[in-house]
Amino acid sequence: PLQFLCSDASAYVTGQILSVDGGYTAK
Repeated sequence: PLQFLCSDASAYVTGQILSVDGGYTAK
C-alpha cells in the first residue's frame, strides 16, 4: 500500500483517503 500511496495514483483517490482517515495519509 505504501508504494501505491507514493504513486501518482494516490492523488486520484486523495479525496477518498481524506474521508477515510481524516487526511493522515495525505501528510
